[in-house]
Amino acid sequence: MKRLEPVSKIMTKKLITLSLNDDLYKAEKAFKENHIRHIPIVKNKHIVGMLSLTDLKRISFLDSYDAQEIKIDNAIYNMLSIEQIMVKNPIHINSNITIKAVVEILSKNEFHALPVVDNSILVGIITTTDILMYLLKQYELDAV
Repeated sequence: MKRLEPVSKIMTKKLITLSLNDDLYKAEKAFKENHIRHIPIVKNKHIVGMLSLTDLKRISFLDSYDAQEIKIDNAIYNMLSIEQIMVKNPIHINSNITIKAVVEILSKNEFHALPVVDNSILVGIITTTDILMYLLKQYELDAV
């Protein structure tokens, strides 16, 4: 297994982001269409928050199909903004931090994604899924 590799080797660089001006309908659509669970919220390429699918599910009936529940969803989405439900000023890392250090940060906290910021600009996101895929690849390499 490679040790002390930087997180830049495995982070997601093609980002799906939202702004404070976007609404919860757009957030829900982004989660569903891109099959993701975390979306950085940006203002001029600077991270201002993180929205997770779990945050959205807490306030909605995202997985329900009953017409009455959809009406409730609409009312909730119209009352709240991304800014009200996102995590503000999330802990972030830079792209040179080691994968090991990222694992330590994630294992000590109750979140599953970290924005990656270089020179105050959002450059990526690292998730527990990225780390698990990296570990699987390492096991495959060790088996060869």
